[in-house]
Amino acid sequence: MQKRGINIALIIGISITLLVTVSACHTTKTASSNEKRNTKDTIVVSEKTTVDTVHRKTFVHRNTPSQPQSKQLNYLDYYNIAFDELENMLNDNQPLDFKRAVFITEKAYFRDSLSYEKFNNRIHSLVNIADMWMRSNAMKDYNFPDSNAVKKNGAIFTLMKDTIYFIEDLPFHRPFQYDFEDFLGEKEWSNQFVTKLLLNGSGNCHSLPYLYKILADELQTEAYLSLAPNHIYIKHRSKKWGWYNTELTSGEFPTDAWVKASGYITLDAIRNGIYMDTLGQKESVALCVYDLAKGYLVQTKNSHDGFVLKCCDLVLKHDPQNINALILKAETLKKQYDVFKSNNEIGKAQQTYTQMQQLYVKGLEMGYREMPLAMYLEWLSSINEQKDKYVNSEINRTFNNR
Repeated sequence: MQKRGINIALIIGISITLLVTVSACHTTKTASSNEKRNTKDTIVVSEKTTVDTVHRKTFVHRNTPSQPQSKQLNYLDYYNIAFDELENMLNDNQPLDFKRAVFITEKAYFRDSLSYEKFNNRIHSLVNIADMWMRSNAMKDYNFPDSNAVKKNGAIFTLMKDTIYFIEDLPFHRPFQYDFEDFLGEKEWSNQFVTKLLLNGSGNCHSLPYLYKILADELQTEAYLSLAPNHIYIKHRSKKWGWYNTELTSGEFPTDAWVKASGYITLDAIRNGIYMDTLGQKESVALCVYDLAKGYLVQTKNSHDGFVLKCCDLVLKHDPQNINALILKAETLKKQYDVFKSNNEIGKAQQTYTQMQQLYVKGLEMGYREMPLAMYLEWLSSINEQKDKYVNSEINRTFNNR
């Protein structure tokens, strides 16, 4: 694809202050082999314009949590504060805001030590880069009524998976990488977080699609989270291609056949909408409530005080097909059953066992099958090994220039 410039009128219109803000919080990574220059990703601006890459304030202050004036809050207090705000969103007492939902979920884990202003500034800087990329690059071979929306999605994809250049050979923004070291957050749960992704430029199948959706919401274009076993990806709908998938772990556009190729997505799972369906705004915020429960469980190891169950019930109230919340509730009840049984509390044990069994049966009826980690890794790598079979080549050419 030929290099696309930007006319002089637009150069004058771009604020120098904006360019400084855009780059201020970006953490530069060492260029990897897949960061080969792609001329379509050049943002052409005045050669006199400078970009400040020195000033890099972090929005995470892990060692200085804010202290309430009246008393020292414990973990449950922080998580309850986050839960209340998410519940208000889901109950329509305040606007649904996925970006805010993601932030307050992660803030609870760090005991209120994150700055929403700094988080927002970092998001806005990425939105500004995407906006400038769109101004500098025309959408080729797409002449349908929704071309503006497709172009916005192309800008987000480029921002996340390719190097964007500032005046010829000067890298302006480097792509986000996949974290192969701790992609499940087993060593450190916060490795699943969008804040971690923004800080060091690497993420996983949780944080990458979350950030994509946040940017899409900010640019007012549609992007839907979609679930697969142990996995989250993005779905879009266009006038030309219909529904199509965006896979951010590999930077490809896989067909539905690849998603189903894991072998752990049954027809019942598809029919019941637990996998491969689109999540609306309410379901996406509800997914953050599930994340809140997982974070609390990882951090406190507490399955018995009712918080995890409270979160699962709120998720299932607003998204009955959320299989993750259903299974987490069943697993939490199993832990409670084991405690009741060991304490010889027969009545409570029997009641808990009945609820647990009903949930596991319901999950199986909905099509749930547990996917082993080794199978997940094999499935994830298959998209690169069998691109001709599993990648939509037309969409790939449009967005990846290949």
